[in-house]
Amino acid sequence: MGVRHSSTIVPTAAARARSLLATAWSCAVTTQIGRDELVGAHSVTEDGRLLLSPPDDSALAAALICTPRGEPSTLIEFADVAPVPMRERIRARLWLSGTLAYEGEHLLFEPTCAVLHDANGEREGIELDELALTAPDPLAEAESRLLTHLADAHPDAVEQLTRLISPDSLHGVVRVRPLAVDMHGISLRLERARGQADVRLPFHQPVEDVTQVTDCMHALLMKARLSASWRGRPVGG
Repeated sequence: MGVRHSSTIVPTAAARARSLLATAWSCAVTTQIGRDELVGAHSVTEDGRLLLSPPDDSALAAALICTPRGEPSTLIEFADVAPVPMRERIRARLWLSGTLAYEGEHLLFEPTCAVLHDANGEREGIELDELALTAPDPLAEAESRLLTHLADAHPDAVEQLTRLISPDSLHGVVRVRPLAVDMHGISLRLERARGQADVRLPFHQPVEDVTQVTDCMHALLMKARLSASWRGRPVGG
């Protein structure tokens, strides 16, 4: 059973990509020599350039030596993992293809193509100029802390939010988990005995920083308490 999304205001693919680049701790890098799983070895400049610092014994370092011009064709993959434990925690994957070249002590990645592969199977190409000019979501750095706190300390609030979801969409749901939060709203994962679906609940106004999230969440919870669409005991737990 599908879920009707409560809002069409969602982050753009470029915003999701920049948020992922800003928060991811690891990435997979593939060249013609091989594949490396790099942990804590990349950084992103303010203008969106990707810098890598691979170990000297990595396949990536070997590729730079073996490539005639020293600029190997490279595919870099980032995984967007939900902070809260749930089924199928990969929310999206970002694929960047391009070339690498030395810039000082780091490797500078020059992208030629960027694709965001969503968890629902959709792939969306991202214009490179848009990717470079787009800032990460203002909640990106705090998202993990916000969602983990909500799930661990306020499971009752997660249950209350289900009152904003149509009863038909809640049919067969055995657990609800906070999936994502951004400047425009919060997304919940509805888990059934077989399968799952996601629903998005919009904030009453976009947030500009983490200090405004509490007011927006309180507004959603107040709306949930007043909602006439709720029937029976909220699901969750």
